[in-house]
Amino acid sequence: MMWRDGVVLGLGRAWDGAVELDVEIRGGAPADPSAGTHAAPSAPSAQTPPLPAGTRVRALAYPELVGRPAPGDRVTLTTAALARGLGTGGYAMVVALPDRLPADPAPAPGHLVKARYTPLQTMLLGADEQESAHHELLRDADDLGGMPVVVADLHSALPAVVAGIRAVAPTLRVAYVMTDGGALPAWFSRTLAGLRSAGWLAGSVTVGQAFGGDLEAVSLHSGLLAARLVLGADVAVVAQGPGNLGTGTRWGFSGTVCGDAVNAVATLGGAPVASLRVSGADPRERHLGVSHHSLTAYGRVALASADVVVPRFDAGTDLEAALPAGLEERVRTQASSLAAPAGRHRLVEVSTAGLAEALADTPVGLSTMGRGLAQDPAAFLAAAVAGVHAARLAGPADGGSPSAR
Repeated sequence: MMWRDGVVLGLGRAWDGAVELDVEIRGGAPADPSAGTHAAPSAPSAQTPPLPAGTRVRALAYPELVGRPAPGDRVTLTTAALARGLGTGGYAMVVALPDRLPADPAPAPGHLVKARYTPLQTMLLGADEQESAHHELLRDADDLGGMPVVVADLHSALPAVVAGIRAVAPTLRVAYVMTDGGALPAWFSRTLAGLRSAGWLAGSVTVGQAFGGDLEAVSLHSGLLAARLVLGADVAVVAQGPGNLGTGTRWGFSGTVCGDAVNAVATLGGAPVASLRVSGADPRERHLGVSHHSLTAYGRVALASADVVVPRFDAGTDLEAALPAGLEERVRTQASSLAAPAGRHRLVEVSTAGLAEALADTPVGLSTMGRGLAQDPAAFLAAAVAGVHAARLAGPADGGSPSAR
């Protein structure tokens, strides 16, 4: 941990559950020269602590946890990830307003603790716990009734998947189930706030250690059931929050849980739809075409069969005409390892026709690994075709009520 004191100079953007701050660093503990020598070569120098007094930083506060900051407030920050340049959105994180602590919340039901045994553990009402109005509905629930569930590696796939669903059947109720592989607070996601504001989601469920959704659930299994039975979802999308974690190793990445999600959906009688993580612009060979994350999670972790949706790029738009030569064949060849005889999944080819327009009309910005729609269209088109296929499984293409499953 790297601690700093600061003073709020001004407020920036705000969205559901989060607010940006302009903060001036006023002080912090000096580096400890006796600390261990295990730091990576890229770590900040112990002799020159980063973020000295006088530095202005962009900070993020979650008012539900720390209260609502105002200009002039003193704030306690953690800054290690910011100093290391890691994927925190470029934020220092507000831990407390030490001179103006928020009042205790009013007595309320709920004893589900998330971010457990960390300094910011929070107590919530879980949809599946005994004090919940939904407990009886979920107590013996065990069946998704064939509901299609799109599983995606990156949070950035979420708006593209939903755009694909809406391109086929805009009246379908779509729920987002957020796992805890990335950000724990759902409030961190401007994408989620934007999709909710636009009416593109029926609601969200945060599962595991993640929190801040419209509903809370202990496990992915109970979260899926809550999406279906409480939110009334016709289709669900499962993906981690922002902030994918990876180490460049075969197994050291948070997306392995995509395979676990396929297993959970199948166990509960849903229809797993595997969205491929695809890129035509990633400079890393292991992520070019179909990412090794998808090949490992679906090929090695998933023990149940899923529909793996493979994009068939429509060359009729400028967006798709700009894709690298040979990308479609590369993706098809890589995905073939997931189907018989080598794998257990079914490959479903879906055309991207019409999806360039659908993606351009999303109510939130599209960005994956720092690249937008124009820079890496394959990433978003591959996610969108998974949404198209899920919508076709859920109901008719005319936007009417979903058919019986």
